[in-house]
Amino acid sequence: MAGVATATLAEGLAGKRVPFDRVPVIDVGPLVDGSDPMAVADEIGRACRDVGFLYVRNHGVEARLVESVFADAKRFFDLPLDAKMAVHINKSPCHRGYFPLFEENTDPDLTADYKEGFDTALDLPADDPDVLAGVPLYGPNQWPDDLPGFRETVTGYWDEMARLARLLLRGFALSLDIDEDFFVDKVDKPMAQVRLLHYPPQGGLIEEETLGCGAHSDYGCLTILAQDENGGLQLQNSAGDWISAPPVPGAFVVNIGDQMARWTNGLFAATRHRVINASGRERYSIPFFFDPNFHTLVECLETCQGPDNPPRYPPVLAGDYLLSRFNDTFQYRAGEEPSL
Repeated sequence: MAGVATATLAEGLAGKRVPFDRVPVIDVGPLVDGSDPMAVADEIGRACRDVGFLYVRNHGVEARLVESVFADAKRFFDLPLDAKMAVHINKSPCHRGYFPLFEENTDPDLTADYKEGFDTALDLPADDPDVLAGVPLYGPNQWPDDLPGFRETVTGYWDEMARLARLLLRGFALSLDIDEDFFVDKVDKPMAQVRLLHYPPQGGLIEEETLGCGAHSDYGCLTILAQDENGGLQLQNSAGDWISAPPVPGAFVVNIGDQMARWTNGLFAATRHRVINASGRERYSIPFFFDPNFHTLVECLETCQGPDNPPRYPPVLAGDYLLSRFNDTFQYRAGEEPSL
C-alpha cells in the first residue's frame, strides 16, 4: 500500500463537520417503482430549494456496477502518462478524452485544480445527423488502447446514470407543478458526461491556490456523483460557510446546475462547491453531468415567475452555455469563443 501523505489545511479551508443529514438523504424508491412519486418529488423540491444538494438512495443502480467503474477508473489513471495523453481531450472535436493535472481549472482566477480526468459522453457515429451537421459537443468518444472491458463498463455506467437522471427530472417536474414529462424531449439527446476523476494525495499545507477542485457551480441541469470513501467534497451554504458532504454508503450525491437554476428562476439553487483531498490518499470520484440537448432553449418556467418575480436570466441555448463554460475553464480551449 502506498504511503499516506500528511496534509495541513490553511485557515478557512476546513469544511465544517456536521451530520450528513444536513444535506437531505432521500429514499427515491417510491419514484423508481412508481408507488408514490409525488411524495418523493416533494422531498426533492424541498432539498433543491433549500440546499441545492441531496443524497439519493434506493436508486436502482447496482452496487457492482459502481464498484466496477471505480476499478476501471483506477486502471485508466494507472496507465503511463503517454498512454493517457494519446487520448488527450484536445484530439477530440467534441470534448472527449483525457485531461492532465491543471488542464481544467474551475475557479481559474483563484485556484489551480490538482486533478486529472477522463470524459466520455453520448457516443454518436459519424453518420449521425448532428455529427454530419457539425453541431458542437456531439460525436464519438475516445477510448484508450489495451484496456479490456473499460469501454463496456463506462458505457454501461453512462446508460444507468442517464436512466436515473431522467427519473429524477420527472421528480423535479412534479415538484415544480409542471407536466411530469416536461423535460423528456429536452434531454432525449443529452450533452451528458461520465467523468472519471483522480485526485493525487496532497501533503503539507493545502492553500486555496491549489485545491483538488476550485469553488464553482456545475454548468448544466443536474449532476449525479459517486465518491469514494476518502471524502473531500464541500458545499457552500447561504451564510458562506463550507459544509462537508461525506460519502454515504449506497447513495449518490445529486446537485443542481446553472441551467436548472435558470429554468427555475433561481428557485432551485446551483450551489457552489469544491473538493479538497486532505485524506493523504488517492481520491477517485465519478460525476455524471446530465445536460440538455444542444438546441434546447433554457428559459424561465411559467410556474417560477410572476408580476413580482420576473425572469432573472435571459433565455439561452443549452449548448451555447455549456461551450462558454468549457472555454472559461479548460486551457486547451482558451480563446475559442467569448463567454456568454
